[in-house]
Amino acid sequence: MPEDTVRSIFVTGLKNAHAMENQALSIMKPQVSRIEHYPEVAARLDQHIRETENQIARLDQLLSEFAEDRSAIKDIALSVTGAMAAMGHTVAGDEILKNSFANYAFEHFEIAAYRSLLTIAEQGGFSASTAALRVNLDEEVAMAGWIEQHLSDVTLKFLSLKSAGETAKV
Repeated sequence: MPEDTVRSIFVTGLKNAHAMENQALSIMKPQVSRIEHYPEVAARLDQHIRETENQIARLDQLLSEFAEDRSAIKDIALSVTGAMAAMGHTVAGDEILKNSFANYAFEHFEIAAYRSLLTIAEQGGFSASTAALRVNLDEEVAMAGWIEQHLSDVTLKFLSLKSAGETAKV
């Protein structure tokens, strides 16, 4: 495959990842602001928000190294859809569970995106980009693992609060 084709695909992937991370912020920030009864979830989301902001900075740096810029249109479009998705769960009686399911799925989407970018980087000889992408991937894997590890606890707390007649949504 011609080098310029691989470069083009890689840069597009970086722009997509940048937009994806902005979408993640637009999903997590409203969630964390609504959480009342699940402080461990709020703390981990808050930590991952900071990680995501750093991921965006790393992606900005990678794009800069390729003399490229993020796609403002993609960033805005995915941020809007992320905010709408986060709002969609607010009307659910089991908002914390729906958010947990969606976050778990989204983390795996991000994991797949970074694994694909790493494959493209290796094929294109963009080895200078792999360290930053691996850090982003590792953070996404850690977040997905945390959600998986704590899903039963969140579910049990939801059941307990709901059984006690308390507001259990968030």
